[in-house]
Amino acid sequence: MAELLYQHAEPEAVLSGTHFMDGNHAACEGAIAAGCRFAAGYPITPSTEIVERFAERAPHVGAMFIQMEDEIASSICLQGAVWGGLKAMTVTSGPGFSLMMEHTGYAAMTETPCVFVDVQRAGPSTGLPTLPAQGDMLQCRFGSHGDYEAIALCPSSVQECFDFMIEAFNLAEAYRVPVFFMMDECVGHMTEKLVIPDATEIAVLERRFTKKPPEEFLPYAPGEDLVPEMVKAGDGYRFHVTGLTHDERGYPSTTLATQRQLVVRLIEKVQRNAPKIWKWEERSLQGAEVAVISYGISARVALKAIELAKQDGIQAGLFRLITVWPFPDPRVQELAAQVRAIVVPELNLRGQVANEVERAVQGRCPVVPVGHPGGGVHDPEDILRAIKEALS
Repeated sequence: MAELLYQHAEPEAVLSGTHFMDGNHAACEGAIAAGCRFAAGYPITPSTEIVERFAERAPHVGAMFIQMEDEIASSICLQGAVWGGLKAMTVTSGPGFSLMMEHTGYAAMTETPCVFVDVQRAGPSTGLPTLPAQGDMLQCRFGSHGDYEAIALCPSSVQECFDFMIEAFNLAEAYRVPVFFMMDECVGHMTEKLVIPDATEIAVLERRFTKKPPEEFLPYAPGEDLVPEMVKAGDGYRFHVTGLTHDERGYPSTTLATQRQLVVRLIEKVQRNAPKIWKWEERSLQGAEVAVISYGISARVALKAIELAKQDGIQAGLFRLITVWPFPDPRVQELAAQVRAIVVPELNLRGQVANEVERAVQGRCPVVPVGHPGGGVHDPEDILRAIKEALS
């Protein structure tokens, strides 16, 4: 296994202490604590507060924010910053996220470590710009064409917006992938207590720059963990970055053999390490008749429905997805063997995660989706009704 170098966050960049802050501002602070020193974006509700705060904080931490002419420019601009040696992110919402899809695939193919933040809102198209949804979950997984493996995290609180943003950057660096930070409008705009620890308590994964001399370095030669080392522009190395199928030198090689070698590795470097990537939270699942699987703001609403179910004598528990992609198939399959049914509330009508649950369950128990068109959150009574129907 290649060595991973963790260091502490830079003390001058961390606003240690207790704060009363919204999720968008907390996500920004998490990115800065993780070492993000470049952000590119274009204003779009309900995500704009993240880059507004980044622009305000940038001069104080040695960072740069640039407002590009649109989301397409933003999503490639940050990749140039990464190859210049910086940790970088872009921030958007639904319509802007759609425009970025070409460059999410480009980041996957070129193995550019970066973070795409999507504060989800109701759609399609312009939809409801200031109201929540969870309709982009499949888009971050399959939005670009071709085969690649995505990593996506979903925070459910202001504290998690800070904590998991650091995790997002660490994952990007560990596996040289774009990581998707899938918030929703409620989580982005809710204000809660946030505790930012001392910089010495924040583990930040540094980029794995090569120690090889230029004459021995191959930009896409994988290590034991299938992840190549990196270099940055200006350090005397010759390297080529292209979205074409490429060999270990980075040069185009449009053959079946090269395609198989490259694309299989892009997928396996995440799949092999999935047990180290997965994060979830379990509540009251011991002896539960029904498991409620959810994420983001919907998981918080589901807790009320679970409380109501218990008042009616139904044992129900919560399995909250933090890592949505890669999907934690083994644990979901274990749950399916333990409960009579699984209920999946989410703020979309197509069962974007419910269908993934059903795929993983493979018929072991019924899976009941509880859809919602967005623009608000579920009524807990609707989730309770689904729990009861699942047992009938």
